[in-house]
Amino acid sequence: MVGIKEIAKKAGVSISTVSYALNGSPKVTEATRARIQAIAEELDYVPNMAARTLKRQQTNIIGVYLADYGGSFYGELLDGIKKGLEAHNFEMIVCSGNKSHLFIPERMIDGAIVLDWTFKNKEIEQFADRGHFLVILDRVITHKNVRKVLLDNKGGATLAIEKAVANQTKKMFIVSGPKKSYDGQERLEASIKELARFGVDYEVISGDFTAPSGYRAAKEIMGKQPTLPVDIFALNDEMAIGIYKYAKETNYKIGRDIRLIGFDNIDISAFVQPRLATISYSKHRWGMLAAEKIIQLIAGEKTEDEHIYTSFIDGDSFSERT
Repeated sequence: MVGIKEIAKKAGVSISTVSYALNGSPKVTEATRARIQAIAEELDYVPNMAARTLKRQQTNIIGVYLADYGGSFYGELLDGIKKGLEAHNFEMIVCSGNKSHLFIPERMIDGAIVLDWTFKNKEIEQFADRGHFLVILDRVITHKNVRKVLLDNKGGATLAIEKAVANQTKKMFIVSGPKKSYDGQERLEASIKELARFGVDYEVISGDFTAPSGYRAAKEIMGKQPTLPVDIFALNDEMAIGIYKYAKETNYKIGRDIRLIGFDNIDISAFVQPRLATISYSKHRWGMLAAEKIIQLIAGEKTEDEHIYTSFIDGDSFSERT
């Protein structure tokens, strides 16, 4: 691999002059800079980013940690993070899996945004204790080097149950998310609390936030031969889409035989027929705020925790009882 020594030799200048030229320093003339850059391109020079990072102690890169990349949920969130970071000349890398956690202590990134329930709380606290900056989107940790941007899951679940009660639900089947998911557990606990408040019977069916788990849940529910219509609250839209798929393969009709509410308002929710009733919030704003918080932490600026609020999107998937 060609280094700055080879460029300096061909240009007939010192190594420090090459370094100044390639890093935009005013210590060299524009003519010298242009000549050295032309030689660097001719020799296919590739900057050693690791060496630059060690020298500057900053990468201008933020790691975004996700449990997985499946489904259509993450696109808008990541776009919000990307745009928020670009405004401050930062970039992002999207990470998943335990080995990528090493990017933090090895300072290959300047901070981390975490939406990954497999990431242990203790590990986050240890990183924060060592001076690393993190923004968390899926748990509650209080630390001077950590900021929270949390979704109002409780408010959203309450809106869904209130809608169901107003439409005379007799029993609600709740399709839950992963047991270790902060968002899933918040939504489940709030739903149960609200149903108990109104004296409505309920049953929890296990899911994992994927469309196949929604399909399996629908099959299990309808296998119980319940009285129609059956009311289902899927704690995310991916599982709701799985329920649509099940209904399409049977004689059951969404909105007539299965009254369904989802959560997240992913893009496809607006296009399925009938339109899915769901809980909405701005995933783009969620990402933008997360980016803003991590930049403020890195800059040493004062910054506070934030919440992302929800609203109910009406749809014919949960029609009134006739």
